[in-house]
Amino acid sequence: MKITIIASGSGGNATLFASRGTRVLVDAGVGPRVLEQCLSAAAADGADGADGRLLPDAIVITHAHADHVGVAARYNKKHKIPIYASEATARAAELGDPERVRAFSPREPFAVGALTFSPKPLPHDAAQVALVVDDGARRAALVTDLGEVPPGLLEHVAGCDVVMLESNYDPGLLEAGPYPQHLKRRIRSARGHLSNAQACELLATLPGGTHTVALMHLSEVNNRPDLALDAARDALAGRRARLFAAPPRGPLVLDAAAPPAPPPGAARSSLGPPAPPRQLGLFTGM
Repeated sequence: MKITIIASGSGGNATLFASRGTRVLVDAGVGPRVLEQCLSAAAADGADGADGRLLPDAIVITHAHADHVGVAARYNKKHKIPIYASEATARAAELGDPERVRAFSPREPFAVGALTFSPKPLPHDAAQVALVVDDGARRAALVTDLGEVPPGLLEHVAGCDVVMLESNYDPGLLEAGPYPQHLKRRIRSARGHLSNAQACELLATLPGGTHTVALMHLSEVNNRPDLALDAARDALAGRRARLFAAPPRGPLVLDAAAPPAPPPGAARSSLGPPAPPRQLGLFTGM
């Protein structure tokens, strides 16, 4: 399974999962032109699964906020791509032709081609789900937009080769930043977003077997990649795991079949920030 993080942040979110001929886009916060640019860049960098094809076979929506669902109706209506969403999300968002909208239960697995998606509800101010994606050989978890770690989440992501976890804000930067107080309260609330420290509490107890961790949905105003990476590196101390901070504009390609990282201390860069991925002018042409 290859995972291409196309965009991760308040400006738009989209992640492509590709395995065994199936390609599914999770969230549609970027338009087709942006998707094409990212997949072309990933293919130029030699990423398997990014073969230059523009359109995915299906789109799965995690929740109804605009940075995750904003372009879903366009894909549905213009390109005839089926959209999968929970019933609550389908009611709250414009998803296009209802004949191509498939509702899923937020607690029951469903299949799209070679990929099986296992959702779990998350605490957020819209009906939101974490997703574990399984291709029969490898498993990856995508967990963003949650205000606190709910019971059972650790067990839900246990055994995943790749964990993509929100690390949205640094409390000090948030408090000192320009956001109005009501928005700061919303972000800090149990239905807001995870701080670096909250993300690290989960990472510190993550069961063995995860070889790649990507920090997701970093605020460009209230966080910095170096702060999030330093905190996560401490939480993962002693583990053979690669650590990345997903950029707001990708692509960043992850391989769920990658071998474990070298033992801690053998290669300092294994837990350090990656070489900067190719950056694109993503949000022209949405």
